[in-house]
Amino acid sequence: MRPRCVLGKLPRMTDPGPLTLRERKKQRTRQALVETAIAIFSERGFDATPLDALLDEVEVSRRTFFRNFRSKEDVALAAVKELWSAYLEVLDETAKSGPLADVFRDAMLATLGRMDENWYQRFPATLRLIDESPALNGHTLRHCAETEAEIVRRLGDSRLELRLLVEFCVAAWRCALDEWLPDCAPGELPGHVRRAFAAMDGSVRLRA
Repeated sequence: MRPRCVLGKLPRMTDPGPLTLRERKKQRTRQALVETAIAIFSERGFDATPLDALLDEVEVSRRTFFRNFRSKEDVALAAVKELWSAYLEVLDETAKSGPLADVFRDAMLATLGRMDENWYQRFPATLRLIDESPALNGHTLRHCAETEAEIVRRLGDSRLELRLLVEFCVAAWRCALDEWLPDCAPGELPGHVRRAFAAMDGSVRLRA
């Protein structure tokens, strides 16, 4: 099973208001690092590409890089981290009523609606990098566990049932991605998510 969620201790997203010239420059640098990282890691392989190769390509110093990212893994996984950062924001904003599985599903659908075209271009490439790199795969698994723990913490309920439900929902998300990845059409991902979540209840009732 492929790991499909990544998250560290992420801040809640807020509206920053108009950006200053310095902030816009920092944003452009960060975007250049992300887009170039995906391009050269996809071409040369994540494990085979040293960080200095990325820095030379974008023409930034190590100091500038580490003001934006914590590690080479961090920049490679930017698209996935953006998704889960937005997901936590949506989940915080969502009224918690009715079946929680539906709440988690609808939060994901709303999150996908916030992602722009650039993100939809980077996201599949990022998932392929994870599949191809043992280092990224291990990094992803650690952060996946942190993601699930953060969702449980924000709901303020550590019951076994809730922790299992979060695991089931993450598994449904992974299955949706596995169905989506061959074509990667942006408009089709929500449909795969709906189908995977709809199949979840029946799957735990399967009999031998």
